[in-house]
Amino acid sequence: MDGRDGLNNEHVFFTTSTNDGQSWTGLRTVENEIGHPADRGYYSAPAISPDGRDIYLVYNAFLEPYKTSTIGAANDRPLVGVVTHADVTAAGTVGTFSQLHRSPPGDARGSSQNDLTAEFLGDYVYAAATRDYGVAVWNDVRNAADCAAIDAWRMSLRTGDAVPTPAPQQDCPATFGNSDIFGGSYADPTTP
Repeated sequence: MDGRDGLNNEHVFFTTSTNDGQSWTGLRTVENEIGHPADRGYYSAPAISPDGRDIYLVYNAFLEPYKTSTIGAANDRPLVGVVTHADVTAAGTVGTFSQLHRSPPGDARGSSQNDLTAEFLGDYVYAAATRDYGVAVWNDVRNAADCAAIDAWRMSLRTGDAVPTPAPQQDCPATFGNSDIFGGSYADPTTP
């Protein structure tokens, strides 16, 4: 993940070397290759198959620009998990990435640190590969419900407004804080 192009232009970059890191290919933007240029990459992990012929890359991405407020439906933070694949030639050239899976989006405001002061998405994004398939895991908030009382309180921590600390079990939907780690196994799409 890289934010060198500034806020709301975060990319899922990919580059390789075939000479032990003496030189590298140009940076590629995976989100563009799979046809989702609006994805704002957050975490990523690649895996190379033992025979070096396949790369699986998983990433989390926000789907909308950064928002300075947490309050209201218009300030949701849609997040997805994406699994991609690319073939590698015998010479080590990595082909174009294709999308194998895209999770349903969820609102990241439904996640929470233990002290409730902010959202929490851990770096639980990993991939592994065999000769026949890849596996991947990602942060997933499709089952996490936003809590308006928490949103207002979190904003008050930044603005200094007097908002009482909510009691999540009484003031929030039952699935507030229900962020998960989802995963899957994906067959090599180019194996005959």
